[in-house]
Amino acid sequence: MYKKHEDYGGEVDHGELIKTLCSEFEDGWALSCSSPSLRVLLPLCPEKTRVGAWVKPFCSFKPNVKPAFAWEPVIFYKGRKLAKSEKTTRDWGSANVTLKKGLPGAKPWEFCWWVFELLGMKPDDELVDMFPGTGIITEQLENWRRYKSGLF
Repeated sequence: MYKKHEDYGGEVDHGELIKTLCSEFEDGWALSCSSPSLRVLLPLCPEKTRVGAWVKPFCSFKPNVKPAFAWEPVIFYKGRKLAKSEKTTRDWGSANVTLKKGLPGAKPWEFCWWVFELLGMKPDDELVDMFPGTGIITEQLENWRRYKSGLF
């Protein structure tokens, strides 16, 4: 299910976005961002918000940009508390960037699965992708659900 934001291709009012996330997604949410944007976004978030790191062993290097942007913050809030018997998810995930062209910021499937686990999702949980872009999140949600159900 998509809930399209009116302007996901351009600038976003981050204050309004975070207010919406907190009011409409009380069970938990995740927001992928850039490391320079952390100083702007974190003060807008609730107190118990955490930051995870998507580490990119292979990433694109831009001329005259040093150091390279080889990680990406993922701001997350709440999510399901896991039982002691369940596997603990790290607050970092490692996956190479995708080489698919067409949309800046496209995510690999490993990133998607890591975010699902980061939030403690279960296969029957609802996920709303507010910025569908390539559609990879919704596509991988179905793959992840099949895997978790033993059908993959």
